[in-house]
Amino acid sequence: MFKKMGPGVLVAAAFIGPGTVTACTLAGVSFGYTLLWAMLLSVLATMVLQEMSARLGIITQKGLAEVIKQELAHKYVRMMVVGIILSAIVIGNAAYEAGNIGGGALGLEALFGISRAGYYPVIIGFLAFILLYMGNYKVLEKVFISLVILMSLSFVITALLTKPNIIMVLQGLFIPKVDNENILTVIALVGTTVVPYNLFLHASLVSEKWKSTTDLNLAKRDTYVSILLGGIVSMCIIVAAASVDLMEVDNVMDMAKALEPLYGTSARYFMGIGLFAAGVTSAITAPLAAAYVAANCFGWKNGLKDAKFRMVWMVILGLGVFFLSFDIKPIEVIKFAQIANGILLPVIAIFLLGVVNRSTLMGDNKNTALQNIMGISIVILAVFLGIKSILKVLEVL
Repeated sequence: MFKKMGPGVLVAAAFIGPGTVTACTLAGVSFGYTLLWAMLLSVLATMVLQEMSARLGIITQKGLAEVIKQELAHKYVRMMVVGIILSAIVIGNAAYEAGNIGGGALGLEALFGISRAGYYPVIIGFLAFILLYMGNYKVLEKVFISLVILMSLSFVITALLTKPNIIMVLQGLFIPKVDNENILTVIALVGTTVVPYNLFLHASLVSEKWKSTTDLNLAKRDTYVSILLGGIVSMCIIVAAASVDLMEVDNVMDMAKALEPLYGTSARYFMGIGLFAAGVTSAITAPLAAAYVAANCFGWKNGLKDAKFRMVWMVILGLGVFFLSFDIKPIEVIKFAQIANGILLPVIAIFLLGVVNRSTLMGDNKNTALQNIMGISIVILAVFLGIKSILKVLEVL
């Protein structure tokens, strides 16, 4: 099974970053098992959108940004959409990269202590640099499969250690509860899972691995299995956090400390390994996605070993290490990126739904009626999320 897994693993690893881990931790601490349904909804929405993106990548053998440039005939509309994409993905990932590296560093602190904490961001940055510089997709794939398995085992074991109430877990999964207190957390859980840059990353990666329409079923299975695995990991974090007897928690390692008196130091180590894996995978996929988007937008054709492609991910990785090492928080850039992402998600969801329905582009592999019903539902969700995330940023400006 693992030999046949591919780009979907990278997508799953990309959305289970430190941000998702923190959002799930806060959801579990604040609301127990009651928001598990929101994560289930997020996973289903991600499956539908990522399957469309993967199918588009295999049929066209192009990245999503490249298809957008091709399909938007009006020059100024094309320039505006490409500008939003570059702002949200390239600038956004540069701003978020420090958080990815910081999450991995926090995992290392749990495992090896804080005496050498200053070196941890550099270690993670160096690991990401080596793997990306090799420019070998197959190596990246194997590393990610290993890290995702490690991360999955870590968080699943942590959840099992807490001996969750199965009836309450099932109620949380299948009985939605929304009120004024939890609505922002619901939005955070969906927003941290349904990630715009993964749509671009997935379409580009599948064309690296698969070249024929006969591979569509493999790609679909890879997508569904990988994202379901990612969803289970996220749910396990919520379940573990629901057992924590804390009124407030800032990050996942606070949860690990709270679990320690009940479940021993193993809880801290399992959480540390999981957070390290989550940080490293996101620290690699964020620069990789940005480089693919830039390559698609500017027409660079030489793949992972292209000098310009490498320059993009090097800059983003370097900025992440720099911001974290000197404790610089590019707040204004992050706010700008959040607004750009809030605009981008509904725009791309609508565009993606449109192009996978075009017979001239997709042939017999265009959307079915059921896929369109699910796609339209997700577009509505994406519009709602986009508006909410923009308003949330504007409230604090």
